[in-house]
Amino acid sequence: MTPITSEFIINNLPHRPDDANKGTMGTLLNISGSYSMAGACILSSLSALKSGVGLLKVALPDSIYPIVASSVYEAVFVPVLSSKNGTIDTRSLEYLLYHAKASSAVLLGCGLKCCDETVDFVREFLSECTSDILIDADGINALAQNIDVLKTTKAKVVVTPHPKEMSRLTGLDVEYILNNREEVATNFAREYGVIVVLKGKNTIITDGDKLYVNPTGNSGMAKGGSGDVLSGIIASLMAQGVALLEAACVGVYIHGLAGDLAAQMFSKTSMLPRDIIECLPQIFKTIEE
Repeated sequence: MTPITSEFIINNLPHRPDDANKGTMGTLLNISGSYSMAGACILSSLSALKSGVGLLKVALPDSIYPIVASSVYEAVFVPVLSSKNGTIDTRSLEYLLYHAKASSAVLLGCGLKCCDETVDFVREFLSECTSDILIDADGINALAQNIDVLKTTKAKVVVTPHPKEMSRLTGLDVEYILNNREEVATNFAREYGVIVVLKGKNTIITDGDKLYVNPTGNSGMAKGGSGDVLSGIIASLMAQGVALLEAACVGVYIHGLAGDLAAQMFSKTSMLPRDIIECLPQIFKTIEE
């Protein structure tokens, strides 16, 4: 198991040439949010933007469009029909596949709400999408009900489960997962051909062959929304052309560093996921110097 180091981060950050433009710094499609979870869409979108992606497209149910658009000024929005449960209607599948094809990477799942519509949408989307995808949160919960789609998808996939979500994916007890994190993550990555980011203290990242452990982060990050911030960072790096395993490692490390800075500024008790986002510029500035 290899610890992620600052040297690893420096060597794998995307290069920003002087003649860069939004078209050369990647396009990320963020499919997220539902009537009761607009915040997940906002947090993942803002962290993606703060992590350098050239163009962010946000696909979301039209019911939460005004809320998200009032907080994320820099995104291009792709409002779609809301289902009866307040999530993305499956009738929008072909439209979103069109946008995915035109994107460098896709973030799928933050705040989508796990219901029958989401399960169907995630299954069909993964069956057809060819762009690199990061699956998080309710995307993972929906995926767990059709796990074998990972074996046939044309896309390269990163999954970012916490232990309970990993339990849903594998059928293993949470306690067993906590006591055997390296084995569980490696076996899952190898069986399904994906990158696994098993979140928690000293988050583990593996492709089934290489295994990394993250040294950054703190218990103040144990709040709803921190995972959405992490997904936005990793997906942003993916969209900018960083290889999936390296993007996952860099994203986890930077997310933890920003969380450590937020804890110093606001305390572990009072820091919020939005504070992690606000600390990202200082982290990137320090690294780039």
